[in-house]
Amino acid sequence: MARYFDIHPENPQRRSIGQVVDLLREDGLIAYPTDSCYALGCQLGNRDGIDRIRTIRQLDDRHHFTLVCENFAQLGQFVHISNAVFRSIKAATPGSYTFILPATKEVPRRLLHPKKKTVGVRIPDHVVTQALVSELGEPLVSSTLLLPGHEDPMTQGWEIKEELDNQIDAVIEGEAGTEPTTVVDFSEDVPELVRVGAGDPTPFE
Repeated sequence: MARYFDIHPENPQRRSIGQVVDLLREDGLIAYPTDSCYALGCQLGNRDGIDRIRTIRQLDDRHHFTLVCENFAQLGQFVHISNAVFRSIKAATPGSYTFILPATKEVPRRLLHPKKKTVGVRIPDHVVTQALVSELGEPLVSSTLLLPGHEDPMTQGWEIKEELDNQIDAVIEGEAGTEPTTVVDFSEDVPELVRVGAGDPTPFE
């Protein structure tokens, strides 16, 4: 049964954030709110958590997982960014964007696109998400909480607990957006819009 955390959207309770991060460090899988919508998240080294995300969402090995980062310094440890791409991404973060970029050796192979060796990265504009990643000290491996057969991602913590109670370890109730991120592929240095979502796509068209 998933634990349920009601965390204040503007002043997250440090004790609750600490308890959620303890679960993550014990190889837990959580559902948490972001500036785009709810996401599933686990630690980088959590093989079981990554497998559970694939199972819940019925994903194949070509799915781009996203590393949710606290800041640009952290993001730069996990992806290669040219100067031109750096300026474009810097101007759009934090925000509701996911950027697909060539991964560094810091990224576990099982998270990479099998052919392109790329991974998704983002820096969210969301107080609770930022608190989690800051306390964890590393990116969260994440995927939008969009269930098979559903057109829209889930947006209410209590609904997620009802639906996934036996498949995840914790749900954070909090304010989330209602659209997935806008996804921009920068693997070739020229932006390619993969998905139009919560972030304004205009700068990348």
